[in-house]
Amino acid sequence: MSSTEENTDMALPCVLVTSCDGEFKEEELIKQILNSQHLPQPTKREDTVVWYPWTINNKYYTADVQLCVVPSTYQMSSEIAQSMQAFIAYFDSKVKDGLEKLNPWIPVVEDLSPEVQILVCDRVCENGVTRHEAQQWCLSHAFELVEINPQELPDEDDDFPESTGVKRIVQALNANVWSSVEMKDGHNQGFGLMSSLVASRHNNPRHSHDSPSCSLPAEGTLTSEETNHTDSGSNRDTQEVSVVDAMTDLDIQELANLTAGDADAENFERLFTKLKEMKDKASSLPHEQRKVHAEKVAKAFWMAIGGEEDEIDGLSSGEDS
Repeated sequence: MSSTEENTDMALPCVLVTSCDGEFKEEELIKQILNSQHLPQPTKREDTVVWYPWTINNKYYTADVQLCVVPSTYQMSSEIAQSMQAFIAYFDSKVKDGLEKLNPWIPVVEDLSPEVQILVCDRVCENGVTRHEAQQWCLSHAFELVEINPQELPDEDDDFPESTGVKRIVQALNANVWSSVEMKDGHNQGFGLMSSLVASRHNNPRHSHDSPSCSLPAEGTLTSEETNHTDSGSNRDTQEVSVVDAMTDLDIQELANLTAGDADAENFERLFTKLKEMKDKASSLPHEQRKVHAEKVAKAFWMAIGGEEDEIDGLSSGEDS
């Protein structure tokens, strides 16, 4: 490989794939993502860290990315950190401490804040990690839970059934706006909107039988003593949120106008720039507020472009929009 080719590979966005289950190898998940029985030739290998090429090709865009196997935090490098735009972690749900093995990764992920964060297991287990425990962990750390072989499948009568398993992982990766994206002619309009709506919907699970109240924010129920101590802080937070919401309302209205406008290059460029600006604003919010903010943006934007509120009831965080 020439130095030019190597530099190009290093610049490509990275999907970090790791497994915290000693019996499940990262390569098995990569095969399923690629829908192939065989792995492609690695573009690079450093001991146990391996980079596999993948070209995401859908009706909206193409993007060259790297599926990077990183067995543990000890193998992290500045190269991976700078290029990581998605993080996928597999864990063993059959054991009670399955989620605890993810602890070393939490500060890494929170520091790098990749666009896509997915927690994967074969299926939740009542004798190991339950659905409630897995979803609460995901809500606390801004992940999405995906079961490869879920016991409960989406309702067939649902007009918009949610994807499950590896199909959902691929869908989430396709909904991301990669730094290497090359948009296809005629499909520019609305891509950023769909990315926001899809991610927000799946990050707030609706179908949970043992967790009827697992809505954002996932702070649990406060006792009366805790409530007394947090009154002043809540008032201060409410004032700050009001300012953020006012700015968000203006941003949403502009997004709605851009989406309803002519699908020309200038309009799409402004739409893309606006989405980037809003993302940057959201990234400055405290960790717990980020998901609530993203949810409100998606819901308000949907209403702004004429959508019906009952179509997105699953996005409700339990707060007034």
